[in-house]
Amino acid sequence: MTSIDQPRLAVRSPADLIAAVPYLLGFHPADSVVVVALRGRRVVFAARGDLPEPGADPRPAARHLAQVVARQDAESATVIGYGPAARVTGAVDAVGGALDASGLVVLDALRVTDGRWWSYLCTEPECCPLDGTPYDPVSSEVSAAAVFAGQVALPDRAALTAQVSPFDGPVRVAMHQATVRARRRLTELTEEAAETAMVGGRSVRSAGVAAVRGALRRHRRGERLGDDEVAWLTVLLTHLPVRDHAWERTDGRDTDISLWTEVLRRAEPELIAAPGSLLAFAAWRAGQGALAAVALERVLAAHPDYSLALLLDDMLRRGLPPSELDGWPAADPPEVIRRRPRRPRRPRRARRPSS
Repeated sequence: MTSIDQPRLAVRSPADLIAAVPYLLGFHPADSVVVVALRGRRVVFAARGDLPEPGADPRPAARHLAQVVARQDAESATVIGYGPAARVTGAVDAVGGALDASGLVVLDALRVTDGRWWSYLCTEPECCPLDGTPYDPVSSEVSAAAVFAGQVALPDRAALTAQVSPFDGPVRVAMHQATVRARRRLTELTEEAAETAMVGGRSVRSAGVAAVRGALRRHRRGERLGDDEVAWLTVLLTHLPVRDHAWERTDGRDTDISLWTEVLRRAEPELIAAPGSLLAFAAWRAGQGALAAVALERVLAAHPDYSLALLLDDMLRRGLPPSELDGWPAADPPEVIRRRPRRPRRPRRARRPSS
């Protein structure tokens, strides 16, 4: 689920919108239902869910998508289903009904299958032929404008997941050795602090603050951290005061996203919780909800009780807009998600049978 804070794309037709969706999500969807929400004529949010399995009730997932979209202060939406008609039609109809019940105007409901699109609401053969309308996203002006603006659409969600997967081979061996050294260094630091009657936590926090600031500063200058630097940082991030210091200094800058992606991928499996959560927070702040989601999936698969990951995952699933996080975590996190007043229901256009 992604709040849109990117260069504007001129969308004038269903084909343009279909071409824009991969750049709104960050990847080309498949076997999915996507809701593109608008405020006025501006796209403000895009949410994606998996198509329900054959025979499953699509309504619970549809209600969840509608609730998430309604929290974005959107006024209208278009629903797009990707896949065969047998699986798409029921899901799109359920999502459209849930959006309508939430007070949003459903502008259109589309199906995309094998390079063609159909509208469930259009009844004009001149613009919506029965055998569908072919489209070529590669040649679309929308795609060209998105690429020119630096936006990326990965081939599929698996490609996005691969961006947060661990490095293996020589990198993994080197990082394991560096982490052994980092753990030994931390032990020596705490033992030295105890011998000098210092508070061990304060000593670790001082080292952590220095490591975090150094990593952020160097990465923002375009410098790559060495194995020992990354290992030392990941060991120190297991201490909550250090993690929170890093959290307070992480925002949605590209350099912060790339730093925590690099640290997450190089960290030892038992040390990924903090860098993965920091990546998710940075990606969310940048409006890259899909990247935040896959980072949290990896963290929670390995550390299902990590509190920061659980908090971020809950807010992401609720569709909390990144703008609601201004000042957080220095300020208290939002406790209440404001409900938007329901608008009067408008009659939906006549539904056209799918082909």
